[in-house]
Amino acid sequence: MKKFFSKVNKEELLACVIEKPQINNYRQDLSPVNEFLQVSARKFEKEITVAPHKHILNKRKIDRTQEAWIIVSGKVEFELFDVDDKLLTKSTLCSGDCLVLYKGGHSLRVIEKNTIMYEIKNGPYQGIENDKVNI
Repeated sequence: MKKFFSKVNKEELLACVIEKPQINNYRQDLSPVNEFLQVSARKFEKEITVAPHKHILNKRKIDRTQEAWIIVSGKVEFELFDVDDKLLTKSTLCSGDCLVLYKGGHSLRVIEKNTIMYEIKNGPYQGIENDKVNI
C-alpha cells in the first residue's frame, strides 16, 4: 500500500493506493479508523463464508466527502493536490487498483480506451454546488 501525506501537515493522510497484486491478506484495512470512508482489501480462499449480518444504526457526524476509485479495467492517471491546493504527486492506476481519497484535491484523466471504474463516496449527495469547488 502506498500512502500520500500532506507536505503542509506532515501527519495528515491525503490518500492511499493499493495495487491488485499487493492484496495478500484475508483482510487489509486501507483506512485509518478515524476516516469517514472505510475501505478494506479482502482476499478470500475457496469456501470462506461471512455469516449473515446487518449493521446497526449509528449516528455519525461527517463534514467532508471522501471517495474511493476501483479500476475494473483500463488505466487512469490521477493527480493529488495538498490541503493548500498545490500539486503533490501524479501517478497511474491500472485494472484492479484502488485509490482512497481522504483530504486535499484530485484530478482524473482516462488514458486507456473503454476504462471502467467504480467511484464510491459517502453521502448523502446534496448537489454539485454543495459538494465541490475547482482548484
